[in-house]
Amino acid sequence: MAGHSKWANIKHRKAATDAKRGKAFTKIAKEITVAARLGGGDPSANPRLRIAVQAGRAMNMPGENIKRAIQKGTGELEGQQLEEMTFEGYGPGGIGVLIECVSDNRNRTVADVRLIFTKNGGSMAEAGAVAWNFQRRSAISVGKGGRSEEDVMTAVMDAGAEDVREGEEAFEVIAPVESFDAVRTALEAAGFDLTEATLAWVPTTTLELSGSDAAAALKLLDMLDDNDDVQQVYTNLEIADEEMARLG
Repeated sequence: MAGHSKWANIKHRKAATDAKRGKAFTKIAKEITVAARLGGGDPSANPRLRIAVQAGRAMNMPGENIKRAIQKGTGELEGQQLEEMTFEGYGPGGIGVLIECVSDNRNRTVADVRLIFTKNGGSMAEAGAVAWNFQRRSAISVGKGGRSEEDVMTAVMDAGAEDVREGEEAFEVIAPVESFDAVRTALEAAGFDLTEATLAWVPTTTLELSGSDAAAALKLLDMLDDNDDVQQVYTNLEIADEEMARLG
């Protein structure tokens, strides 16, 4: 699970600027729209929509943005015809990468993702070639705020959490999908500030890289994450803390 934690920490740093925050809002809005289109606009009756809305609120997404995204999904407001797609690939050093996309132009998205892999020493793979090493899990991150890893563990101990990982700026709690609401509620009740709340693909085994391979892998992941059609990027990449510090 460490591979996901490392990448989550990278994403948290990337989201620090207003431009990155705006891009994050756009991606969450797409997820809300798709969830509402598939399961209806009532979060209480649509678990996927409920999680997407909670993710938006965790990032302080304006309520009006959330409302408009739901209305586009239900057809109350006009919006793009969005399609979900998932791609798999291998990156530098043989790391596995899962990419979740939402796009209004499948051909464009496929071409863009393939080009990013090619330019960064990777290649796209057939369906299932990478996904077998990942499990669907709840991934909820909270700001440190002077709290310890033990504080987090105490808060979620009875809520179904499986693991707590400490990053540079946040703690990440991993739990079964069905424990999402219970873990989130437990963290909020304990006074933690949620910075991200989503369903993630968490690797069952990781691959540690260093040096030029690690640097190249991070560049690939950055470029994928920056693509407008890419919603989430997951990897089994593992980088030791001292190596991550050296890479900056």
